[in-house]
Amino acid sequence: MTDQKDKSTEFHELDGLSDQHLGIAGRTARFFIQSPLSPLLYFAMMLMGIMGLLLTPRQEDPQISVPMIDIFVSYPGASADQVATRAIQPLERIMSEIPGVKHVYSASQRGQGVVTIQFEVGEEMTPSLVKVNDKIDSNMDLIPPGVSPPLVKPKGIDDVPVVTITLWSKDFDNDNRPDVDDSQLRMLAHDVLQSLNQLPNTSEGFVVGGRAEQVRVEVYPERLAGYNISLDQVAQTINTANAEQRAGGVEAGDAHFSVVTGSFLRSAEDIAQLVVGSFNDVPVYVHDIARVTQEPEDASQLVAFYTGDASDREKPVKGAPAVTIAIAKKEGANGVTVANAVLERLEELKGRVIPANVDFAITRNYGETAKDKVNELIFKLFVATGFVFVLVLLAFMAFRPAIVVVLVIPVVLLMTIFVAWISGYTIDRVSLFALIFSIGILVDDAIVVVENIYRRWLEKGATDMATAVDAVREVGNPTILATFTVIAALLPMGFVSGMMGPYMMPIPYLGSWAMLISLFAAFVFTPWLAMSPWLRPSMAYLEKAEKREHREAEWLDGFYRRILNPLIDHKSKRRLFRLLLWGSLIFALSMFYFQWVAVKMLPLDNKPEFSVVLDMPEGAALPVTANVASVIAEKLREIPEVTAIQTYVGTAKPYDFNGMVRHYYLRSLPWQAEIQVQLLHKSKRDRSSHQIAVEARETLASLVQGLGATVTVVEMPPGPPVLQSVVAEIHGPNAETRRQVARDLTAFFKQAESLVDVDNYMQAPYEYWRFDVDDEKASRRGITVEAINRNLAMALGSAPLGDVKQRRGHEPINIVMQVPLAERSQVTRLGDLPMQNQMGVTVPLRELGRFQRVLEDDVVYHKDLRGVEYVVADVGGRLAAPVYGMLQVQDILKQQNYATPDGVNLVEDGRAFWVGAPPDDIKSGFEWAGEWTVTYETFRDMGAAFAVALVLIYMLVVWEFGNFRIPALIMAPIPLTLLGIVPAHMFFFQFGEGGEFTATSMIGWIALAGIIVRNSILLVDFSIHEVQAGVPVRDAVIKACKTRTRPILITALALVAGSSVILTDPIFQGMAISLASGVLVSTVLTLVVIPLGTIEAKQSLLEVAAAGLPPGETLNIAEEDREAVPEPVATGKRRGGKLMAIWGAVASVLMMVFYAIRGLVLLLLQFFRAKRRPATRPQQGEPPMAPPAGGGAAPVPPAPGAGPAASAPAAASAAATAVEPVPEPARRKAPPPPKREVRLRRKPEKRVTDDVREEILARSEPFEPLGGDKASDVIQVSEASADDLASISAPINKPEEELQKASRSEAPETAPRGTGEKRVAAKSKPTAKAKAEAKTKARAKTKAKKKAVAKPPSRPAANEPSAKPAAGDEQPTRGARKASRRGIRLKDKLPGKTDLGLG
Repeated sequence: MTDQKDKSTEFHELDGLSDQHLGIAGRTARFFIQSPLSPLLYFAMMLMGIMGLLLTPRQEDPQISVPMIDIFVSYPGASADQVATRAIQPLERIMSEIPGVKHVYSASQRGQGVVTIQFEVGEEMTPSLVKVNDKIDSNMDLIPPGVSPPLVKPKGIDDVPVVTITLWSKDFDNDNRPDVDDSQLRMLAHDVLQSLNQLPNTSEGFVVGGRAEQVRVEVYPERLAGYNISLDQVAQTINTANAEQRAGGVEAGDAHFSVVTGSFLRSAEDIAQLVVGSFNDVPVYVHDIARVTQEPEDASQLVAFYTGDASDREKPVKGAPAVTIAIAKKEGANGVTVANAVLERLEELKGRVIPANVDFAITRNYGETAKDKVNELIFKLFVATGFVFVLVLLAFMAFRPAIVVVLVIPVVLLMTIFVAWISGYTIDRVSLFALIFSIGILVDDAIVVVENIYRRWLEKGATDMATAVDAVREVGNPTILATFTVIAALLPMGFVSGMMGPYMMPIPYLGSWAMLISLFAAFVFTPWLAMSPWLRPSMAYLEKAEKREHREAEWLDGFYRRILNPLIDHKSKRRLFRLLLWGSLIFALSMFYFQWVAVKMLPLDNKPEFSVVLDMPEGAALPVTANVASVIAEKLREIPEVTAIQTYVGTAKPYDFNGMVRHYYLRSLPWQAEIQVQLLHKSKRDRSSHQIAVEARETLASLVQGLGATVTVVEMPPGPPVLQSVVAEIHGPNAETRRQVARDLTAFFKQAESLVDVDNYMQAPYEYWRFDVDDEKASRRGITVEAINRNLAMALGSAPLGDVKQRRGHEPINIVMQVPLAERSQVTRLGDLPMQNQMGVTVPLRELGRFQRVLEDDVVYHKDLRGVEYVVADVGGRLAAPVYGMLQVQDILKQQNYATPDGVNLVEDGRAFWVGAPPDDIKSGFEWAGEWTVTYETFRDMGAAFAVALVLIYMLVVWEFGNFRIPALIMAPIPLTLLGIVPAHMFFFQFGEGGEFTATSMIGWIALAGIIVRNSILLVDFSIHEVQAGVPVRDAVIKACKTRTRPILITALALVAGSSVILTDPIFQGMAISLASGVLVSTVLTLVVIPLGTIEAKQSLLEVAAAGLPPGETLNIAEEDREAVPEPVATGKRRGGKLMAIWGAVASVLMMVFYAIRGLVLLLLQFFRAKRRPATRPQQGEPPMAPPAGGGAAPVPPAPGAGPAASAPAAASAAATAVEPVPEPARRKAPPPPKREVRLRRKPEKRVTDDVREEILARSEPFEPLGGDKASDVIQVSEASADDLASISAPINKPEEELQKASRSEAPETAPRGTGEKRVAAKSKPTAKAKAEAKTKARAKTKAKKKAVAKPPSRPAANEPSAKPAAGDEQPTRGARKASRRGIRLKDKLPGKTDLGLG
């Protein structure tokens, strides 16, 4: 029964709180603090988040849409210059006209060319492909004669295989030969691929390696000459015999039959039995002039598999022939699910499709790496949550507040993942890092709310709802403003352009959503959890906490006074402090200049693989390249961490995102190879993949020395891939000048200390065979050039003659006619090839021309329709960042005074461009590109985003405080974060633990700006409250520091805890360093700089405090602060001149939008509240309910000594009040009056002393109501704090100003807020009789209220006085002062002599 009464009392107290007073935060807390919707909403959000967690696709990195479309054209017989001029350049012009195209690249060589179109980041593949095809189709009439129709092949991020499987044969019979050759492995691989493609969400799949089956017709030139038969006759015989078609249909009786004529060739035997011609009236068969066999084709690509020292296989594998299957996933599919499904299907195929003598290895599994990364980061989320729990536990020394804070974290994180799911984002490395670093920020709202609720409960000594709601109200607006400052800092990062934009987009997007959801949770769930029966603190805890708070407040007060007072009182010490501060900042920034801290885009990640790109001298044969690749593989297998190696010779490995951008998939020449190296899982090795790759580079450099080969160690880039780490794009007046400059720059690159793997895209001179036809001789013999070309192509096996129809394999079995390898290897022997004219006369090929060796044409490169050459390099050494290598190259050019062939000094003449290409090609010049371009764009856009963030933060704070100087003061600690960020990076960098200042470091710095500003807002806002209470500015700021130190430190340490778990991640280490070190240093400096700045900006602070008072009230300025006010000015007038007027106009528009939204929200809240609580009307004979505070008339108390007649008008319009002391317990349990008419502003730190209370009681004369139909509410006043007096809701028979002055004069001015002093004890204990009477009165009053609700109201008499006040009668409410300060407040002057009342 008692609990029900307490709960009823709490609800009445909640109903009595004014909407205007509470604000949006207080109203939200009041609505949800005991609403049955709160647990339902909590668990609904949890379930939505879990659904998002299960359904959101998981990947290692964000999916960046960068459509790249290749267009291939062939121009047989044309030189490279002719291909570039006639075929490629018109295509480039057409493609550059397409909207959304960023760059158009092209490469032209003899007989063919390719144009690559790179679209802007974020463009979708399908619309881009439609644009390209439409453009080509509408310009087909411009294709020159002899040029083939363009072949369009798109490549996108979704085409990158997520799983690769390498098959190789075992050696069961131990004859040192594989049981299954590579041709059979290729057919088996296609069978496996067919089964894997049946899985849902799998996309493009292909097989790399192995030799395809073919029917080979090896003709002997001497036999052809002997039988007087040419290759054309053999080809025509095979083509005409390999035909079948439907001739028609016949009907016989009741049946219909189709008639089919001819038949397909089905085997090599069918071809061998064909009759080619006759000689001496004897038929000549194909087997008479050729050897016909069905066997694998000649090797044009070689794939081999090796096991490493770290392999767990029983028997090592050394160079076994192998094939690789690659499987991609569909767009938007979950990479982890697809990869797991592929692995499960492979296990099913064992023994059914994959025989026992064939083994396989998973050589790429992006699903596993994504799963490992996601699971690792989810585990770190739990670790960060545990750190926050321990932190709050140590701060409050109790489990309950820590549990309240921790329970908010999962609902915020899960709802953010739900938002990611519905927004199309994936669970990947970047999105999870956004959540991890957000933990340290999002718990701040809950921590501030919980800390303030507990602090207010300590002050009051009771854990009631009204105090909790008012505590939320007290920190509501600063928390909302501080949260939006963090969002304002994060959101501009979403507008970063280039490839880093979408890569980092989850951080601003999901981080902002996490902030908003955490703000909602802090106002909805935190008060509800804090008030729940399981988590509400006990009185014993509050008593212990009260003593601890008192000790902490005393210590902090002394601490801050020892630090701040000398700086405030002595100008010289302030100057010295500023000098040290700015000097330290300049010294920290100088670390970049002295290269104590490296700056780069992103550091390399610890990947499970790397690759080696091998380029032999142009013209090298396939076996030579294969031998060198085998030697490299044997050397790499000795590295302890290597588990497996695959070599790809004459072909490219299954490409990754890096290979897609660099076009590695086009590497198919005999002198080109790739070696793929798999490493142990990172948890099983001590060294990172980068350290292993550096060792491999040093080993291979000496291994290939003298072979003329170029070896490049390629590591997976951590972020968006580029052409190469360092690229110099060389422009010039002509091709020869460009190529000579490229050769010279290649030599300079090799001299740079920070550049490794230097190469260029020019091909070394090499020769090829050309058969020059003697047109006159050929014409005389009746043989055309086209016939010569066709016969040579057939002799060399490059002109298939159809295929045989067999039910085996998934690839066609082509019929290939060629001369034997012995004839083909010696080109001059092809001169015996017989050529037959139309008369049937055969002529040897050597009589129609001659073979000669000719130098191959140079490749012609274009970029954006301009001729260009490329010099590329990777970075290495201590300063492994492109910018340092580029600076070193320019220093070398300057030292050697290099001049180009056309007389240009690249550095002195300013022809080395860091941003953008040279404006013209009249003179030589070059542009730095590669990773530098992405780095520049990223840091440029992030710098602009930072500037926009600062402007937005400044606007938000100006909107809140209505002053220009105070927001500047609040933002002052932002540059001070560099005092922690840069030295911390230097520390890590110098000790070899990473520490480069990267893009993630910049993100951490930007996010830190919003966090530091919210700390400053809490300090300044509290100081303004204290100044409004009449506290001197110096004492106000010191009190703000000691009161807000705990929530600020908890927030800072929570951010450090959240950042510490990602400190070991290579990519996001920079963000962790920035957040952790920056928040620690800047938090400490904020607690010193803000107080000093606030005191110096004393006048502005007083202006803001005066503007925050309700209309008509004045600010009570302390004596020591009077000197800051030049002249008395009335409160509420504008100040600031034209600047404030302009700002007021801009702000008014913003406020209109804000209040429109706010109005809709308030209407909805009023609607739901009206539904929840029915209106109560007075019964007949009972006094009507007083109008709401602020919305009706304030009762007029009768003058002292006035009799009943004098007070009749007032009593007729308001309830009378009887004041009598009652015992403390009875006062607490008594229900409050239905509506309160007078609200006294709460001052927890000021106590009403016994003398003052006696004076109040003595001068307050109770009066009786007029008439029996008016029942007066009894206000029971005990010896309590001013906080309790604030709950008095009926008029007191005493002038308001006297009560305020008496209370202020007797209250201690320096009582620390939050120390929880004990209440003033009553002079005499209440007797048992008094207690019983108090309980009886409370019960009677409760029954009367219930009756009032139950009985229908009676219509008031016509002559009953109206409750409306006279014009001008106005009683300011308790919340008017707070509510009027929100929004833009413009003012002119401050009062000279002020009087601050309690009302």
